[in-house]
Amino acid sequence: MINFEEEFSERASKMKRSEIRELLKLIQKPDIISFAGGLPNPKAFPVEETRKIINELLDEKGEKVLQYGSTEGIGPLRKELAKMMQGRDMDVDQENILITHGSQQALDLLSKVMLDPDDTIIVGSPTYLGATGAFRAFEANMETVPVHKDGMDMEMLRRKLGKLKNKGKLPKFIYVVLTFQNPSGATMSAEKREELLEIASEYDLLVVEDSPYSHLRYEGEEKPHLISMDDEDRVLRLETFSKILAPGFRIAWTTGPTDLIEKMCIAKQATDLCTNPFGQYVAYKYIAEGIMDNHIEDIKELYNKKRLTMLEAMEEHFPEGVEWNRPNGGMFIWAELPEHINTRELFDKAVDEKVAYVVGDAFFVDDGGYNTMRINFTHSSEEEIKRGIKALGKVIQEEIETMDVEEESPISP
Repeated sequence: MINFEEEFSERASKMKRSEIRELLKLIQKPDIISFAGGLPNPKAFPVEETRKIINELLDEKGEKVLQYGSTEGIGPLRKELAKMMQGRDMDVDQENILITHGSQQALDLLSKVMLDPDDTIIVGSPTYLGATGAFRAFEANMETVPVHKDGMDMEMLRRKLGKLKNKGKLPKFIYVVLTFQNPSGATMSAEKREELLEIASEYDLLVVEDSPYSHLRYEGEEKPHLISMDDEDRVLRLETFSKILAPGFRIAWTTGPTDLIEKMCIAKQATDLCTNPFGQYVAYKYIAEGIMDNHIEDIKELYNKKRLTMLEAMEEHFPEGVEWNRPNGGMFIWAELPEHINTRELFDKAVDEKVAYVVGDAFFVDDGGYNTMRINFTHSSEEEIKRGIKALGKVIQEEIETMDVEEESPISP
């Protein structure tokens, strides 16, 4: 029998399972209220509309939509995406758009064409776990910069880049989620976005803006998109249908500099030839027939109710000493417990009370975040949110009281 552990490449030997995916396997019991996954609500899936569109496509052009497609994506979809982005003040051309199997593939292709082993990149702290997994698979060194309520710390970014330049190790790119960041829910201010581009220009760096949640704004004014502010062709923007249509389509799009998009397209040819053309035609019809805009508004109304329900429940049931953000959009609330509470150690106690979350330290490349948790508000029903937050608040309260008693206990001689 082959011992594959001895045969795997050095790169494969360094790959790790997604911590969140493994966690989700543990909490699949139907009686557990899970705030752990970054899952859209199934009630938001446009089942009937999709059935109608599929039947129309098969009747009108069945032989075409079931055939192979071009690697860069079908022309009609890319044209509609360019128009949709232009309607949001992003001056892009369809030739600069690449359709991928989810944004995760875009991260993989980007890494494949940009990263050699030991290359450096900049990521936030905390940051999206799927991105760090993709970068780690290509043996990148990730340098971190703190993320605050208004986005990445620009002063720390300048210092970090200055030190890296002195070492001759400037990063290949800066990876950011500027709007309703996963996991923190933070949105970078307009001023910081301008400064980020100034810094990228100063050091001649690519900025990779992952933007899966920007359509899901429930209150407040939309911030300027980085790609619309960029006049030096140094922004690569990733977007997806997973949060605004359905993740099962596995369709996303990447927009950016011509040379980079072309090279990613070449890499994609060797990976999967093309993204599912049938799904692309479905997505095209959603946009072209005006269904998408109305659907996004319906999703926003649904998710906003859940967001407000969760925030109200947290106010009622979370104990003093716990802090959390109030995101204006997205899918997550980020909570910070007293420093002496470890949310990883707390997790099993929460599951015993039939509620689950994601431990915050999973989103930190460096050590940190041990007292934090990410809570999803989109997947559960409003009633489940109320019960789950009440149970979670009880678990946190009991842990705080237990730790306080232990700290106050006299030390025996």
